[in-house]
Amino acid sequence: MKESELERVAAETVARTQRQLPPEILEAAGGVAVHFERAPAQDVLDEGFEPDLLGLFTGSSLGSEDSGSGSVPPQIHLYMANLWDFSGEDLREFRAEVRLTYLHELGHFLGWDEDQVAARGLD
Repeated sequence: MKESELERVAAETVARTQRQLPPEILEAAGGVAVHFERAPAQDVLDEGFEPDLLGLFTGSSLGSEDSGSGSVPPQIHLYMANLWDFSGEDLREFRAEVRLTYLHELGHFLGWDEDQVAARGLD
């Protein structure tokens, strides 16, 4: 499937997922940008992340915003090629994995660590 088509499906999946969020989380979710990228950039890999990374939250989590001028705004990065490969190139599985990965990274934005994310079934 073409990269542009994967991005379209992923964006629709994220939008649908957001519409299903409770109002208080939906409001918070509006404060974090979502980027659909082919794969992790070299600087991400240089930080020690695996090349098959599905998603990544960067920036400050909700309530812990850094007031420094060099701070990065909160962002969720979803890696289309890795999600497509992980899903076995099955569109239904791709949608499910985009949803799960988005919610996992949104959890980090909300300030949840890996254990708290896993406890909510988002691992």
